[in-house]
Amino acid sequence: MAKLRVFLADDHAVVREGLKALVNAQEDMEVVGEAADGFAALEKARELRPDVAVMDISMPRLNGVQATEQLRQACPDVKVLALTVHEDKSYLRQFLEAGAAGYVLKRAASEELIHALRAVAAGGTYLDPLLTSKVLGAFTRRQSLHDELSRIVLSEREEEVIRFIAEGFSNKEIAARLSLSVKTVETYKTRSLEKLGLRSRADIVRYAVQQGWLKDNN
Repeated sequence: MAKLRVFLADDHAVVREGLKALVNAQEDMEVVGEAADGFAALEKARELRPDVAVMDISMPRLNGVQATEQLRQACPDVKVLALTVHEDKSYLRQFLEAGAAGYVLKRAASEELIHALRAVAAGGTYLDPLLTSKVLGAFTRRQSLHDELSRIVLSEREEEVIRFIAEGFSNKEIAARLSLSVKTVETYKTRSLEKLGLRSRADIVRYAVQQGWLKDNN
């Protein structure tokens, strides 16, 4: 069975070495490349086409968010997992809007990172449990929005599209899975966002968390 190919981007060599040892110790995955800055990460990941790129946020030349956005545009099949010390929800939002499929804190247990890598590689979305609780807390504080969203009914196809978007799939990937044209997927997406009053992919992920759709990945 082919191993899960992982790329590491972090400006601290000691962090990369620790991650490499952890990943290579797994029977089903291996590190295929690494970089110490965002620009090098973008160039090498484009060339290597790993299954998952682990991306830090604070790096020279290009930060992790910028590198993630450009990598996802150039190689939509490469999943990105953010690994950072930042617990602020604004960083989570930036990464999700850039196209990242997961967000894990560096203080997380090693087994959590491995679980996140497998979840993201399988097409899911992984949010660090601490940040998930913060996202849910934000929904609780905005009770009126919660009540309003709970009354909105999406069609079966609209819900399928929104679920796939929340899980990190591109419009092209969703179209292939549902046997639809990309234009039709975009129409369902636009209609759903209008119904729900959402504007970005980060909003969609927060909505999916509130609905319990992403619960199994955390």
